[in-house]
Amino acid sequence: MTQTIVDAAITSRMSTRAFTPQPVPRQTLTELLQVASRAPSGTNTQPWKVYVLQGNSRATLIDKVCAAHEAMRTNPALAAEYREEYDYYPEKWISPYIDRRRENGWGLYGLLGINKGDKEKMHLQHQRNYKFFDAPVGLMFTMDRVMGRGSLMDYGMFMQNIMVAARGHGLHTCAQAAWNGFSKIILPHIGATADEMLVCGMALGYADETDIVNTFDTPRVPVDEFTHWLD
Repeated sequence: MTQTIVDAAITSRMSTRAFTPQPVPRQTLTELLQVASRAPSGTNTQPWKVYVLQGNSRATLIDKVCAAHEAMRTNPALAAEYREEYDYYPEKWISPYIDRRRENGWGLYGLLGINKGDKEKMHLQHQRNYKFFDAPVGLMFTMDRVMGRGSLMDYGMFMQNIMVAARGHGLHTCAQAAWNGFSKIILPHIGATADEMLVCGMALGYADETDIVNTFDTPRVPVDEFTHWLD
């Protein structure tokens, strides 16, 4: 199959889990967000609100959330204080989704030499989320609570635009729902209002090509497995 430039940007996008400290110019970030804002949204509502964290704001948030994450390990009862504001994942997993989830998790852990039951290593790897995988830029996405579920679909298209446009600048990203449970820490930190809901976080920067974690390649099911052709 011959790939277009757009195809190449899409297929080279991946969930990058190790970044270099190389800074990303503000002008580049502005251009990415401007391009991404062309995403479609129902009746052109454009529900996205973006908070860009760099420098001290990024470092301080990392400290706060990592401390909460550590406290939860010591006292699991604290998990009740940190809940997502919307259901990102299903309450009950069924096949084939649970199978794909397990394949993804154990494929990543296996690559990193983390064995089943090694809770310490799993905890440390999970906490890498809350350090933006060392990316110099962290993005937090919110939307007004008054908006409907359709706005989350609009938001997905907006975020995909960011991730694809980033590839055109030699950048990589990792969309992170892992932050969602810590919204009670994040929203005040970024200055969001009480009317806003945390949608997702994202790490953005230059991939560390020397880190084995970035060789992890997630499979995709064939087109005919998810497509129904109707004549």
